[in-house]
Amino acid sequence: MPTNDDDAPWQGHTQGSREYRLILAALTCAGIATFAQLYSPQGVLPRIAENLGVRPDQAALLISAATIGLALGVLPWSWLADRMGRVRAMKTSLVVATLCGFAVTAWPGFEGILVLRALEGFALGGLPAAAIAYLNEEVHPSQAGMAAAIYVSGTTVGGLSGRVLSVPVADAFGWRVAILVVTALGALATLAFMLSIPKARGFKPDAQTRLPLIDAIRLNLRPDMLVLFAQGFLLMGGLVAIYNYMTFHLEAPPFSLRPTTISLLLFSYLAGTFSASWAGGRVRRHGRLKVLCSSIAIMLGGAALMLGTLTAAFVLGLVLFTAGFFAAHAIAAGWVGQRATGGRSQAASLYNLFYYAGSSFFGWFCGLVFVSLGWTATVCTVIGMAVLAAVLVTWHARSAAPP
Repeated sequence: MPTNDDDAPWQGHTQGSREYRLILAALTCAGIATFAQLYSPQGVLPRIAENLGVRPDQAALLISAATIGLALGVLPWSWLADRMGRVRAMKTSLVVATLCGFAVTAWPGFEGILVLRALEGFALGGLPAAAIAYLNEEVHPSQAGMAAAIYVSGTTVGGLSGRVLSVPVADAFGWRVAILVVTALGALATLAFMLSIPKARGFKPDAQTRLPLIDAIRLNLRPDMLVLFAQGFLLMGGLVAIYNYMTFHLEAPPFSLRPTTISLLLFSYLAGTFSASWAGGRVRRHGRLKVLCSSIAIMLGGAALMLGTLTAAFVLGLVLFTAGFFAAHAIAAGWVGQRATGGRSQAASLYNLFYYAGSSFFGWFCGLVFVSLGWTATVCTVIGMAVLAAVLVTWHARSAAPP
């Protein structure tokens, strides 16, 4: 059992302790600050396209610019977190990102906004770069996997709040005011994080964390890790594609839904809040591979339902698709931490790099598919990506020793 004696080896906070609860509460606040700002334009992309005179795929670049910035930022931030500490890195990340978010709301031109969104995403990379490593250092190993799943659940609250809050505000006051309100929410969540996060006890900049960045990256580019990185790349790409373009699809016939009605569908993100924790609790009984593949199967079923023209079927499909994605993401992200034998911070950062690179690339590429071929082709593309993810992880598990 872990001990509070400073002279004994540190083993981590246990579930039920005050520090354990504070860690999860603080990281939930950080997740709200990060993901509310990251995805706040997504629900109002049609308003942005109309106001700035750009196509749907061009408007979606506001999401892709931020996520590619985040993807590029996670490795430098992981290097900084190894030297300045996880908590200090996360605090710095959130403050800089929030300042960039406020600047976005005042910049007049589309190109300048894209640059600011990329800088905002780069700054936001500090949270995913350090959060999982922080959990693995501060929480007892027997409970770190569950804590990571709860952290992933908390990030869904951030993604949901940014999307849902922005839509009604944009309808009443315009998309710039909507982004401003979400950024203000992010500032409050950042303050709550800074006031509640416990002091790190498990961080020690030892020889392992001092690995040269290139060596740490090379150490984690093994086939078994690449298969897990591919899960983030393909599955996250599919999720962002669906959420980027479903608003355009649902505003058009035969649905012809109002933006405020469509914004209610964003509450499907809550399915991910529960499914990530649910998946984390099933790993001990069924194993990571079975839970991951089952989660992908749920995604596929949900995607198939979104091909129809019935609103009820679309809503059910979106809920299932979202729940399956976050369950799969929680398992893959935790599996990366378990498999990392060195350069753990860089392993988590590489997963996030692939994860957000998939978001950026497929968020843009599926826009080309949507503009050229329509919604059905877009969903079929996403289905193909999910199938490929499942095939890769199953093939590798059968060709290698069991994890």
